[in-house]
Amino acid sequence: MSDPAIATGAAGGAPRVTTRRGTELFMLVFTAIIITSALTVVELSQEQTVTRELLFYGLAFLVLYGAAHFAVRYFAPYADPLILPLVALINGVGLVMLHRLDLAPVVGAPYTPKQILFTTLGVIMFGLVLWLIKDHRTLSQYGYTCGFVGIALLALPGVLPASISEANGAKLWINLGFISIQPGEFAKILLLVFFASFLVSKRELFTTAGKRFLGVDWPRPRDLGPVLFAWLLSIGIVVLEKDLGTSLLFFGIVLVMIYIATERAVWVGLGVTMFALGCVIAFNLFSHVQVRVNSWLDPMARVAEGESDPSYQLRTGLFGMAYGGIPGTGLGSGMPNITPLSFSDFIIPALGEELGLIGLVALLMAYLLLMMRGLRSALAVRDSFGKLFAGGLSFTIALQLFVVAGGVTGLIPMTGLTAPFLAAGGSSMLANYILVALLLRISDAARRPQAPAKPKPKQAPIAEAHTELVERPQ
Repeated sequence: MSDPAIATGAAGGAPRVTTRRGTELFMLVFTAIIITSALTVVELSQEQTVTRELLFYGLAFLVLYGAAHFAVRYFAPYADPLILPLVALINGVGLVMLHRLDLAPVVGAPYTPKQILFTTLGVIMFGLVLWLIKDHRTLSQYGYTCGFVGIALLALPGVLPASISEANGAKLWINLGFISIQPGEFAKILLLVFFASFLVSKRELFTTAGKRFLGVDWPRPRDLGPVLFAWLLSIGIVVLEKDLGTSLLFFGIVLVMIYIATERAVWVGLGVTMFALGCVIAFNLFSHVQVRVNSWLDPMARVAEGESDPSYQLRTGLFGMAYGGIPGTGLGSGMPNITPLSFSDFIIPALGEELGLIGLVALLMAYLLLMMRGLRSALAVRDSFGKLFAGGLSFTIALQLFVVAGGVTGLIPMTGLTAPFLAAGGSSMLANYILVALLLRISDAARRPQAPAKPKPKQAPIAEAHTELVERPQ
């Protein structure tokens, strides 16, 4: 049995820091009880009985997150104890809604067994990342390699034939028949590594002020290259892949990381202006962008008989949330299956209908806490690369949720992104578990006690030093 002082970092004069792994395990067990109870309510509402699937799903949830907990306990013992339970809660709520949709007549069901399979693969990747990456700073050595691979993965679906890359009007996939992969989900992590390492090495480009105009120190024109490159790349995503969500996510991550590195709001203002200009250009050039914007501006617009209704999804989702109201209809008592893609893009309206505004706000608070704990790790870690990388990882979750929730509630035009850990999707699940593993690795480095510095040997005063005889060579 190990010495408690060593386990908590109190040996050798280091400050005592508790790992809080017991707290994490308790919260995971409590989360498993909540999710199993919710699954029971769904089955009693829909089937009037409890089936064997409930036992399988409950045990699978407990085993998977038990394995994830022991991976953290062994490979990242000082990591934040709240991050993994929050991920488990969000993922569990998604499993509950997918199981509820499986019990209703939805095209393509069942989704829950697939989601458990993807969650299993995600937990395996989670453990592998924690095992292989002992120090997050080693990633900065491969910044440009990660950037090149990330851009290649991001552009790959756009250059492939539509027969194997297009779905629902956007070219985001690589469909091999037996499996479909969304490379952009993995590209965002690789690009985060590149941006963080680039901004650390080239920070002076963004902190050097140019001419002062209207009370603002504007950047020098020759320093605008990285932002212009990111802007052109985001426009290229819209052109090649017909996808607004990935473009917004990519460009938003660049702006936020530049702001974290420089603390200069002028970069954000320039970026927002350039993105707005790009949106205007895309609206005037591409018909699919016009369809989405018009559906957003007037979701209640009538269409001629026999024509497709692009606003039907958004309209039914809004009606479902309005039907649920503040308390919701209750799990298993609504009609979320009426809304198309309620298992993926529109899972938030489905939850809003049955859990109501109260349940939806609670879910959003769980996402907010996850982002805040990530940002807390970013503030606490000691190296610049870790601060930028953790801040980018945390903001990626927040921005992706904003884009999804804003689209399904009519705040912004619809996009093709999915809610992290909540909606059905293999690529998203795998990529987000890798993201959380990296965040926990940085959190472990931030909370791990530093070994005390070795005292320097004291030198005797000159008056007390021994006299040495030095002979001059003849």
